[in-house]
Amino acid sequence: MENLHIVFWLFKDIVWCLLWKPLGIVMIIPTLAISIVIAYRTKELMSELCHNLAITFWISANSYWMISEFLDFDHLYAFGPVTYKHLAIIPFLLGVACLAFYYFIWQPRHPDELETM
Repeated sequence: MENLHIVFWLFKDIVWCLLWKPLGIVMIIPTLAISIVIAYRTKELMSELCHNLAITFWISANSYWMISEFLDFDHLYAFGPVTYKHLAIIPFLLGVACLAFYYFIWQPRHPDELETM
C-alpha cells in the first residue's frame, strides 16, 4: 500500500505540473485516502504514526496549494498580507508539530520503544 501511495502522490504532482486541473483534483482523493489508511494502520507504533500523520498533513497542504492555483484564488488576500496560498502553512505546520512531538516529547520519554515495523 505504501508503494501504491507513492505512485498516486507522484501522479498527482505530475498532473499539477502539467496543469491538468480536473485530474489533479481527482488524484487528491486516492493520495490522501491511502495516507490516512497508512497512518491508521501504523497507530500501534508512535514513530510510524507521527511520521505518517506528518505525511498526511503534507499531502493536505500540497493539495490545498494545488487547488488554490488551479481555481486561481492563490493570489487573493485572505487577511492582511496573507494570501490564500499562504494558508497551506497551517497543515504544513501541523505536520511539523507531529514530528516535533515525537522527537522532543515522546521519543525521549520512551527510548526503548520499537521505532519501525
